[in-house]
Amino acid sequence: MKKTKKIETKSELKLIKKIESGKHKSLPKKDFEKEKSRFQKIAANTLKRKSINIRVIETDIEKIKAIALEEGMPYQTFITSILHKVATGKLVGASL
Repeated sequence: MKKTKKIETKSELKLIKKIESGKHKSLPKKDFEKEKSRFQKIAANTLKRKSINIRVIETDIEKIKAIALEEGMPYQTFITSILHKVATGKLVGASL
């Protein structure tokens, strides 16, 4: 069974309420395609990935795998997320 993402933000809840009440207006097809294309270009230019190989202590990997499992994501994705947060200054002085 696939685990669904929890809705956590106020903006997500607000959007769901608008959709369910029928008040949400979708973009016209041509505007949607234009926006979709724009965001795909942005993503392609900003989310480039580079593979790396590192040696990590086995017990550390086991702990990271356990935390990732609790978070509901693959451990490689979890490690990438941690590295990104450190690189962007969003994870400072945290302990796992």
